[in-house]
Amino acid sequence: MSARFPIDYIEPVFRPPSEAQSLILPVTNGCSWNQCTFCEMYTAEQKKFRARDETQVLEEIRRAGEQLIVNRVFLADGDALVLPTRRLLAILRAIGDYMPEVRRVSSYCLPRNLRKKSVEELRELADAGLKMAYVGCESGDDEVLARVNKGETYASSLSALDKLGQAGISRSVMILNGLGGEALSDQHADNSARLMNEAQPEYLSTLVVSFPMGEARFRQRFVDYRPQSQVQLFREIERLLDGLQLRQTVFRSDHASNYLVLKGTLGRDKERLLAQVRNAIEQPQQANLRQEWQRGL
Repeated sequence: MSARFPIDYIEPVFRPPSEAQSLILPVTNGCSWNQCTFCEMYTAEQKKFRARDETQVLEEIRRAGEQLIVNRVFLADGDALVLPTRRLLAILRAIGDYMPEVRRVSSYCLPRNLRKKSVEELRELADAGLKMAYVGCESGDDEVLARVNKGETYASSLSALDKLGQAGISRSVMILNGLGGEALSDQHADNSARLMNEAQPEYLSTLVVSFPMGEARFRQRFVDYRPQSQVQLFREIERLLDGLQLRQTVFRSDHASNYLVLKGTLGRDKERLLAQVRNAIEQPQQANLRQEWQRGL
């Protein structure tokens, strides 16, 4: 009889694409904010936010160390960094004790999670093994952020990114292509580029906004939202890339929601990436675009 898997999950479980080979360790359930109108990840009743029992989490780490050999751990669910620093340190130290092969621990992070955490506290977390935070900024434009009820601003996002950077924690930022619709597309692109230029994150990715469960929740606040065509989405990415002045940021636009796959390092590959986008606008039949049936979340 095979041993029971050491970790209990409450489905659905989400993680960044780059954490496909990581052990997913839930330390919270759901998302502490959970009011973004574009996000459906934690809307199921069983995903109501709570911090998981600390004793249970530590026991799961111990059992995982006995049964598994992993190099990476991702702390789930939506914003593990909402936990007090003391609890996070206990979790990270237990990972170090029971799973010494682990080389990187990462987590999603809402900017609001860090308002009460100092750079010194974050450095403690980094020293204990937290090496990367995935920050869903979504946009650098305050009007767009207000329309989608993000609960953040340009200033709060930049503050969180600066704190993480000062603490030595790598930042992987996500911007949502199409979030401002037709009307706010230009300012969404311009201010997102401005935010990234100030923060200089180590990683930047774009996803295309989509509504598999319908647009009703989104339109409660963004009533005049007009979705963009494929070409308009490409022009927004072109405007974003053109405005980026990044020195050494790995850029990815390869999530399954994207029509056009883009990969490179900014600023070294900026002109090549812009050429790919412009080719997709001018000659879409030659751009190897994803078909609708190939896209998803």
